[in-house]
Amino acid sequence: MSNTYLTTSELSERIKYDARVIREQLKDSVLFEGVHYIRPFGGRKILFIWERVEEEMLHGITTDSLSIGL
Repeated sequence: MSNTYLTTSELSERIKYDARVIREQLKDSVLFEGVHYIRPFGGRKILFIWERVEEEMLHGITTDSLSIGL
C-alpha cells in the first residue's frame, strides 16, 4: 500500500485547520506519532500519513488504529 505524506502546511490545507492548531492541539492528543505521522530519518520534520489521518476523521480513533503504531 502506498502512503501519501503531507507536511503540516499541506495537511492544514486539506483539513481546513490552521497549521498551529495541528501542531499544538491535535498532534499527540488526536494524531499520534507512528500512527498518523512520522519523523523521517530521526529528524525534526513531521510528515503526516494522509490515509490514516483521513480514516480517523471519518471513523474516529479505534483500537485497530492505535495498534498499528505499536
